[in-house]
Amino acid sequence: MEKINLSQKFSLFSDYWSPKIAGDINDSHVKLVKLKGEFVWHHHEQEDELFLVVKGKLLIKLRDQDISLDEGEFVIIPRGVE
Repeated sequence: MEKINLSQKFSLFSDYWSPKIAGDINDSHVKLVKLKGEFVWHHHEQEDELFLVVKGKLLIKLRDQDISLDEGEFVIIPRGVE
C-alpha cells in the first residue's frame, strides 16, 4: 500500500491536458490532470468517470445540466451520460 500526496504528485508536472497515472484500483487507473480553458465534452460507454477538484473550479456542461465544482468537491458521471 502506498499513501499518495496529491500536492506532491501535482508538483511533478506542469503540462495541461496530459493525464498522469497516480495509482490503480481494481481494473481502473486513478489519473491526475491539470486543466486550463475549455475541453470538448465526451462520454464513456464502458466506465463511469470521477472528477475531483483539488484547486480552482470546474464547470462540466452535460447535455441536460451543468455541474459546477469548487475546491474539495467531486462528482461521478455515470457511463453513457453526455
